[in-house]
Amino acid sequence: MSHQNPVTGLFPAIWGLSMAYKKMADQDEDRAKTYELEQSCVKLMRGLLMAMMQQKENIEKFKISQNPLDALHAKYSSITGRTVVGDKEWGHLQIDAISLYILVLAQMTAAGLQIIFSLDEVAFVQNLVFYIESAYCIPDYGIWERGDKTNHGLPELNASSIGMAKAALEAMNELDLFGARGGPTSIIHVLSDEAQKCQAVLQSMLPRESNSKEVDGGLLSVISFPAFAVDDPDLIKLTRDTVILKLQGRYGCKRFLRDGHRTAKEDANRLYYEPWELRMFDNIECEWPLFFCYLILDYCFKGNDDEAANLTTKLEEIMIRTEDGLKLVPELYAVPAEFVNAEYKEPGTQQRIPLGQCPFMWAQSLYIIGKLLQEGFLAPGELDPLNRRLCSEKKPDVVVQVVIIAEDDAIRDKLAEHDIIVQTIADVAPIEVQPARVLSHLYTYLGRNKKLGLTGRKSRDVGILSTSKLYTLQDRIFAFTPQFTDMSHNYIATDYELMIDICKSEINFLKSSWQNMLGRPLVTIACRNIHLEQDKIPLAMITTMKKLKSGYINGTRVTLGNLSDFLNTSCITNLSFLGSQEDGIPDKLNPHVQQYLEEHLMKSFTQKSQLLEKSSNNRIVTTLRRKMSVRGAIKKTRSINVDSETLGMEGNVTERKHSLAGSPSLLDVEQASSKTRSPSPEVIGARKLKGSSPKEIPAVNIGRHRIQSESQSYADTEVEELFAMLRETEALEEQGDILQYLVDTKGLDFNTGMLENGRVITVKDLLKGLYEKACEQKLWGLVRHTAGMLGKRVEDLAKAVTDLLVRQKQITVGMPPNNEHTITGPVPETELRILIHEAYGEDDSTAMLSQELLVYLAMFIRTEPQLFNEMLRLRVGLIIQVMATELSRTLICDGEEASEHLLNLSPFEMKNLLHHIMSGKEFAISSVGRGNFSVISSKSSRVSKRSHIGLMGMDAENVEDITESDRQGQWLRRRRLDGALNRVPRDFYSRVWAILERCQGLAIEGRVLPQNLTQEMTPGELKFALAVETVLNSIPQPEYRQLIVEALMVLTLVGEYNVVQHLGGIIQVEHLVHRANQIFLDDQMKCNGDATLCCAKPKEQRETSLTGGLLCGGAAYICQHFYDSAPSGSYGTMTYLTRAVASTLDCVPKHGDLDCTIS
Repeated sequence: MSHQNPVTGLFPAIWGLSMAYKKMADQDEDRAKTYELEQSCVKLMRGLLMAMMQQKENIEKFKISQNPLDALHAKYSSITGRTVVGDKEWGHLQIDAISLYILVLAQMTAAGLQIIFSLDEVAFVQNLVFYIESAYCIPDYGIWERGDKTNHGLPELNASSIGMAKAALEAMNELDLFGARGGPTSIIHVLSDEAQKCQAVLQSMLPRESNSKEVDGGLLSVISFPAFAVDDPDLIKLTRDTVILKLQGRYGCKRFLRDGHRTAKEDANRLYYEPWELRMFDNIECEWPLFFCYLILDYCFKGNDDEAANLTTKLEEIMIRTEDGLKLVPELYAVPAEFVNAEYKEPGTQQRIPLGQCPFMWAQSLYIIGKLLQEGFLAPGELDPLNRRLCSEKKPDVVVQVVIIAEDDAIRDKLAEHDIIVQTIADVAPIEVQPARVLSHLYTYLGRNKKLGLTGRKSRDVGILSTSKLYTLQDRIFAFTPQFTDMSHNYIATDYELMIDICKSEINFLKSSWQNMLGRPLVTIACRNIHLEQDKIPLAMITTMKKLKSGYINGTRVTLGNLSDFLNTSCITNLSFLGSQEDGIPDKLNPHVQQYLEEHLMKSFTQKSQLLEKSSNNRIVTTLRRKMSVRGAIKKTRSINVDSETLGMEGNVTERKHSLAGSPSLLDVEQASSKTRSPSPEVIGARKLKGSSPKEIPAVNIGRHRIQSESQSYADTEVEELFAMLRETEALEEQGDILQYLVDTKGLDFNTGMLENGRVITVKDLLKGLYEKACEQKLWGLVRHTAGMLGKRVEDLAKAVTDLLVRQKQITVGMPPNNEHTITGPVPETELRILIHEAYGEDDSTAMLSQELLVYLAMFIRTEPQLFNEMLRLRVGLIIQVMATELSRTLICDGEEASEHLLNLSPFEMKNLLHHIMSGKEFAISSVGRGNFSVISSKSSRVSKRSHIGLMGMDAENVEDITESDRQGQWLRRRRLDGALNRVPRDFYSRVWAILERCQGLAIEGRVLPQNLTQEMTPGELKFALAVETVLNSIPQPEYRQLIVEALMVLTLVGEYNVVQHLGGIIQVEHLVHRANQIFLDDQMKCNGDATLCCAKPKEQRETSLTGGLLCGGAAYICQHFYDSAPSGSYGTMTYLTRAVASTLDCVPKHGDLDCTIS
């Protein structure tokens, strides 16, 4: 205690010791020592609170900007409590430090200490919660204050920070900071979804710490004391075992691999390292006894006394004894300079010397707590009064309560016909049902404080965990419908099948994520008129409701009932923070809240626009020519384009195609006026080129080229007549074409001269009306296109992108290779929408589809993360190409038709098709009438061969032919899918690292992966994987990329089986693939195989297609039949690649026997 400043209370604190004294009455009869030690803790915690409160402006700025320069400082003077360095002079953003403070504050308050004294301080702590609640997507400097391990000041997403934040959020939720003396106003509120997001990202990262650190000793504080942030026992064990395996030595654990801090090789005059220097720290990293202290505490909490005792003995052997017999824990042990070379040769054999502080207070305090636990002076429950250590215990199954509410009496009666008895919104009174956006608005009042200048919560997101509670406000009770059912912004929400699907997965999500909350989750779903089909409730909805009624849905226990039935069993939160506390009248509602609630009580849905209603009189007969002049205006904006040879080569090939078609050259296009939106050319190239192989699977290719509009020829179509045609026609597609033409020529804000309720109507208003009608009639192609033209964004787009990024997936939008934009960090919603629309040029439909697919990918990564195994980058453009290719193959139609079918799939079917492609399942397409299709797994009993689209009316022999040809294309398809999804074999990147160790570099598509990457990065480092991935992504054709991956795997086998010690200079990987292809063709000529029809001919007899490609359409001049060969077997691609390696690499012996186990 001699180190604690008497004025500020900074530092130390002896909480563990105070509790030990409390227990030992004979040591402290008058409890004076206990009280003194406890007040020392209170003084410290208040000292830290005062230091942070002086920086309240930073909290306000950071809530909006999340900029490291706006962070709370990490260094304060212990004498004055004021900051000691500038905003830019230190890596201040350390979310783990603020989180640790909040966690300890919660634990101490729960143990009975009074640390917070006023409601202003309560408001400040509430804002500290907002400061850390987005930890799952904020890169910080982490536990070692350095960010990326090169120490260049680059913050990164750290698992240890996310874990500490998750623990703090859970510990602080619904905690009364005034302890037993408090009331509703001193309670801290945490939105459970924020802690859940931290949990999901943490689980996806462990045992990795960050992009540059494949594992870190600091993770011990997250999986055990003090955070106990992981609730999966297997993941806890995996993380602990990885730390012990990769980092533990005789003197403690390394902080992380290649940590140069205080090593003999470190240049003490520089703060940072050059990337190539990191290799020299291998095996000589300093070892920290601190981590032995963490492991001892871990064993104590698990009740593993023997392990704790063994490790304590080990620790005490390396502690330093003072003259009066005290044992001190030093900061770290380093290898002396003279022993470094010997340590390189035989890691772990040399004596190390203690360096740094002694005692190292952090480690010393953990050692003392460990001893107090081992000797029975402290019990685990006293150090953890909130029982966080029990979070990994098995819990009983969650029962999800579901309430279905009818929008009006008519819907209630329709449901009653199916024996589903529900109440209407009016019937459930006095409980009020509101959409999630109302809850989101109410939460913005949380934490507001005029005196401190704090403005409350900034994030507008409320997830399913928050809407699955009931809320009380004075004498009112509120239930909220989930955010995914909010109709206000999102066309996806009008597809009831998708809503049902999302609802099922959210119920399933509740089963696994509803933790540490009193009561059961309650999901309130409104059944609305917009869901009706021909005035009937769709069968899929009835079926789902009956499943809910049965008590089980998709393996989750549910109970269906009325809201009033569940009042006693639900989790209820008091929204007391909406009172006027600062005005001294907490029982009176804040006047702004009062006004908001009066305005937003659930009203019926917005009136439908009447603008495009057909006028019964003034029927104007228009000539056919005028109708024709705008027909197809929407189709002209399309850019999905199927052509199997030119996949990814639009840059040059599209140009050739346009010149064949007699279009203006592309140079003219770029100079076309940017003021008017010119429609893109009609899609050329859907027809197969003459002489191409019938077994060819077309690839899909989206270009960005557009030719000048033909608007000159439309000039005589007068605007008034167009408006008359608009009112006249009932076909929404035709209305779409007319509006597309008007937008292209006049712009969205053009005044139509019409009035509604005295307000001028613009083209944009007409487009909104058309969008609503298209949603109603489920014309999804038109819905997507009009949504794109209106600049709508899919709800939660930025959140979806963040969900993917924080799980270490990068995203590209646009078409490879020329228009791909890579997204590597979270982007604001509006910027994201503009970025996506720019990536696809004029093609609004595909831009909207990209937004939609990002939302579905985010849904999959939340519920089925295993689909994304071994994938680092999601290339949305390529995925769209492959989806259209698959439709083209399955429906046996050309590319233009396939892209139309794709854009017309309902959101539910689109998600379904994406899921089949991600999971690699075979699927069939069945017609459900009105030109709509349904995607079904091939093994499904619902589909017979006869009902496959494209097989109608064929005889049985043809059906067999088609299934045979399908089987023939399966390896090409598999490679194309894996290539488009960037999927690689397990441990691929660490094995490529091993190849680079044995050669000078790998050349792919003119780009080189140099050997010095192994100097900079470790094999398991994510940064290395991304470097390899970036080079592979320069290959535009997915199937060719996949063969390059296979070639690299063969090279790894040559290294792993020690066929040779060194692989030589720079290896040209493409040469290996082309050599393998040549050996394959030679074999095909010898055995007169299928490839003799196209490529397996003497050079002078080979024919090429019109565009100069191979006759069979094989990408990158590799025969289509080689792509379609299985990897294994004597005629498999691996065999040919192995032969190519043997014949191409000089280092492989050409004569004599070679001991080789590659089969």
